[in-house]
Amino acid sequence: MGDIVRDSGVVELVNPPKFEYGQKVRSKKYVRNDGTFPGREVGDILVSKGDVGYVTSIGTFLQQFYIYGIDFYELGYRVGMRGKELELLDVISEEEFDEEESTEEETLVQESHHG
Repeated sequence: MGDIVRDSGVVELVNPPKFEYGQKVRSKKYVRNDGTFPGREVGDILVSKGDVGYVTSIGTFLQQFYIYGIDFYELGYRVGMRGKELELLDVISEEEFDEEESTEEETLVQESHHG
């Protein structure tokens, strides 16, 4: 088993988590099994660069880092990843979401009156 590589001096836990539950994220790098993923050989690629998943848990590691449990639904499993290995997808503000919802409702109402 390999040595744990620590980013000396970096303590992410002094700040809030970078991601929140339910957010859609994409892997920025390949992730290999370090021996903690059951049923796969050490060194097997678990996640490829560009794979998309959702944040399902937020934990910590070594009292220093946040570890995000990412459900890679297309792969059929969940992998723990560091924030620096992920990027947020589908950033949409609540105002934009509300505007989209009301526009969809107006369209449905208009279609029902013309049908």
